[in-house]
Amino acid sequence: MSLRHRLTPLIAGSLAVALLGSTPAEAIGEAGTDTRGQADGTELAASASYSRIRVTQKSGPTGGRQGTLSSTDVNWEPPPCWYEPLFTPEQLKSFAETDGSGQVSIRQGWIGSSLWTDHFKDEKDAVNYFGTPATVTGYKNYNIGKKGHFWHGVAPDVADIDDTSLCNRLMFWQNAGEIPDDPNAPTPETLADYAYNKVKVPDTEIELKPATKSTVNLPTWVWLDKGTFQEVKVRAELPDTGLWAETAAKPVALHLDPGTEDAETYPASGDCAINDDGSIGTPYAKGDADKTPPCGIRYLKATNGTPYHLSASVTWQITWEGSDGTGGDLPDGTFETTQDMNVQEIQAINR
Repeated sequence: MSLRHRLTPLIAGSLAVALLGSTPAEAIGEAGTDTRGQADGTELAASASYSRIRVTQKSGPTGGRQGTLSSTDVNWEPPPCWYEPLFTPEQLKSFAETDGSGQVSIRQGWIGSSLWTDHFKDEKDAVNYFGTPATVTGYKNYNIGKKGHFWHGVAPDVADIDDTSLCNRLMFWQNAGEIPDDPNAPTPETLADYAYNKVKVPDTEIELKPATKSTVNLPTWVWLDKGTFQEVKVRAELPDTGLWAETAAKPVALHLDPGTEDAETYPASGDCAINDDGSIGTPYAKGDADKTPPCGIRYLKATNGTPYHLSASVTWQITWEGSDGTGGDLPDGTFETTQDMNVQEIQAINR
């Protein structure tokens, strides 16, 4: 679907503005899909859901089943929006003269090439019917000959923005090498927060002994071999700004939930620490059936046909560092998997 078909116009005077929806920002290594126009061989888009942030994985496993992290801090959220450079003067000229549709603010858009040329070529002021500012001074001939970019607001999901004044400036000019003096200007921490949801961690495939059926009052050993979990690091860069951040996820613990109150975990907290070599727990060995595992479960009641749902979640410690020397911690993340556990009454186990 083209951007033109996504706009809902509200015509007012010589300019038009529109309330717009948004689609999620793009995944690792991909650009936005709502692209219109061509300049210097580069696809361009004026959609507020189009982010130019490039995210690449620098370390960690790339194959097998993977998933995204859930923050342990339910109150933490990445920024709902920020500003990014979009068009050079030449790119804007090409876009306006070959397409001329699209979104130049999170909640405001232009419809028709004449409206783009009115403001960005012919110096006509834009009237803002949504609050701040009342008018926006126009530009002469797209600022051709100047070095810099026209910036616009980007929001992964405009529905998440409660404050309608956030990132709501009409697309504006910024000289090359400068970051806008605006509370919603991007920072390395903005990029680190954005990359949080792009971190892909491996599935939690724990080893069990007994593997398929546990026995009441006898421990089930749980472990993960060394090398199963490695630090995952992703780098987020915003072109034409010099800004970048690297967000790293380090596994620090495995938490076990037996799926029933009729069970005990080892340790009692259910949190199995990761060993120095990257392993978790200790593999079961012949003769260990009556021993207490460093990481495991003891079921106290049989399942009788309805399995328990054993969940295993790995906690990942998240840190970041940025292009300006800043850095710090982000909320820990977890990734959980669940598997069925059948428990029998027979006091026997495969040794």
